[in-house]
Amino acid sequence: MHKRMGEAVARVARKVNHTVENKTDSLDLANCKLMTFPVGIYKAMRSVTEGIHLISLANNELKSLTGRFITTFSQLRELNLAGNYLHRLPEEVTSLLHLRAINLSRNRFRRFPEPLAAVAALETIDLEENEITEVPVEKLASMASLQSLNLRANPVGPEARLLVRPLVPFDLLLSPEEPIPKA
Repeated sequence: MHKRMGEAVARVARKVNHTVENKTDSLDLANCKLMTFPVGIYKAMRSVTEGIHLISLANNELKSLTGRFITTFSQLRELNLAGNYLHRLPEEVTSLLHLRAINLSRNRFRRFPEPLAAVAALETIDLEENEITEVPVEKLASMASLQSLNLRANPVGPEARLLVRPLVPFDLLLSPEEPIPKA
């Protein structure tokens, strides 16, 4: 158990060091069994956070993201949080002025993460395989940059199915409706 934990910590440290040393614009911490975003990373990456444009925390065990994470990586253009246990986003997400794509598929959202509706540059939102039943139709329709919203494999209500062109200028991806069983 301790050996596996040590290996996981070492893998995260290597990935962070790679990003810092090479001054790359991305940080890939996917598949690292993270339950929280390691606080030590903020200090280790202090000199390069402004240059980070893509972060992948996919396929971890994250239950939440902190406002500090969002404000530290304020220049993000892409954020991949697929395959975690997230059910909400911090309000600070609205400060990500450059965010163009966010992947929140395979998480635990029961409703559309409302702070995303205030992210003006957002072009792609992937919420496939969550538990979303309600969608803020009016707010989504007013998102000028939005090009694609993936809500496949969610139990969305019938109002979301009314979001069709020309009402909304983006592609809305939904699972096919289940046929109503005949009595």
